[in-house]
Amino acid sequence: MISDFHIEYILVGASVLILISVFASKASGRLGVPSLLLFILIGMLAGSDGPGGIEFADFRLAQSLGVIALSFILFAGGLDTDWRRVRPVLGKGLVLSTLGVLITAVLVGLFAMLILDLSFIQGMLLGAIVSSTDAAAVFAVLRSKNVSLRGNLKPLLELESGSNDPMAVFLTIGLIRLLSDPTASMFDLIPMFVQQMAVGALLGYAMGKGMTYLVNRMRLEYEGLYPVLTLSLVLLTYGATASLGGNGFLAVYVAGLMMGNSDFIHKKSLMRFQDGVAWLMQITMFLTLGLLVFPSQLVPVIGAGLFISAFLIFIARPLAVFLTLSPFKMDIKEKLLMAWVGLRGAVPIVLATFPLLAGVPQADTLFNLVFFIVLTSALLQGSSIPWVARKLGVEAPLPDRSPYPITYGPNERVKGELIEIKIPSRSPVVGKQIVDVGFPREALIVLIRRKDEFLVSTGGTVLEPEDTLLILGDQEALSKVRAFIEGDSSPEKERRFA
Repeated sequence: MISDFHIEYILVGASVLILISVFASKASGRLGVPSLLLFILIGMLAGSDGPGGIEFADFRLAQSLGVIALSFILFAGGLDTDWRRVRPVLGKGLVLSTLGVLITAVLVGLFAMLILDLSFIQGMLLGAIVSSTDAAAVFAVLRSKNVSLRGNLKPLLELESGSNDPMAVFLTIGLIRLLSDPTASMFDLIPMFVQQMAVGALLGYAMGKGMTYLVNRMRLEYEGLYPVLTLSLVLLTYGATASLGGNGFLAVYVAGLMMGNSDFIHKKSLMRFQDGVAWLMQITMFLTLGLLVFPSQLVPVIGAGLFISAFLIFIARPLAVFLTLSPFKMDIKEKLLMAWVGLRGAVPIVLATFPLLAGVPQADTLFNLVFFIVLTSALLQGSSIPWVARKLGVEAPLPDRSPYPITYGPNERVKGELIEIKIPSRSPVVGKQIVDVGFPREALIVLIRRKDEFLVSTGGTVLEPEDTLLILGDQEALSKVRAFIEGDSSPEKERRFA
């Protein structure tokens, strides 16, 4: 039984590590490296080989924490994915997240067999573990350098990163099964794949619809209970899907995707809450994994780790991207960027604990190799992504996202959207009072942003060039307003208020 004295020290230590990680995330922007790298380094410094001296070697606990954390991270990722933006790149994203992951795993596995004393299945296992990408880290680096991506690159990255983890998990579990059971064969993985993906997708869809229905119909007395409700439903989605033989990570991502693209009460506050939970889970997971690693044990694998990292970054990932995207019309510069941003994150390190707990031969070596590969990828690719995007000419300036002093979330009783429309300098409404423009009555101008100020509109407000109108209305009314202001209905000139 742990005494109160020990609990107090554990709480102090955990809170200090989390605080340091939060402060480090601020520094990551100036350093140009993903915050995940700093989180892991903090955990390593706090571990038994570092000045912190914290003894931690519980791989089962680390794996359990990783599974829970990844469930919330993937759910938050799905919740924040706009289906209208990813739908045009659905084919590309799904091919990258399945066939692309498989090609990466096979290429890395074969290369690992050549330079290490690994069997075919062990090599494939290493390839499977490092086959998925972490676009959240990519976007954090891009935001810190005030760089965005043109066209459909950003939604393609979002879709690939959110949907490729289940494939990596399936390959890892399937290959461990082959190593643990000599009677099993590669062909046994085919029905396993179909079952995991089908059950995961179907239950994720059903749970996403069910979550939306419950949130809208429960009528809870206290608003603070809605986040509790969603937390419990996320855990239920993963647990129930995994218990029924499905892929729980796919299920929580699909559930988040379905819920995020539906209308439900307290939508803005719940999405902000889930984003905060996802950040807490990332910090907790990376700190735990950093504590789990002994830096002194990484030294023997530096040589092999560098070779495998270089092969993954410069050969395996580019080949996988170019082969899978070859049927699609896509600029070669965009393909090159997709190849370079294959940043490795938390998932490979969590998956590296699976062979350890399964008693796979040379599991310690695999874990240390994976950890070194992730560090190398984060340091090299993470710090150079903005430079590569600029050199390839695929960058775009981040849109101005000045926060508005109001929030809005549609529900079943209030339909419509809140969008921004910027008035061009040659717009026919420039210099006119709102009352004289003739906007449809179904569209309400909520606020006007003029430079750095917010104005409450009246009928006598004179519209000026570069004013940004925050307008509430249904799609038909908003289309009419757009026609008044811009003279066309170009969707590129509109963005949803978020």
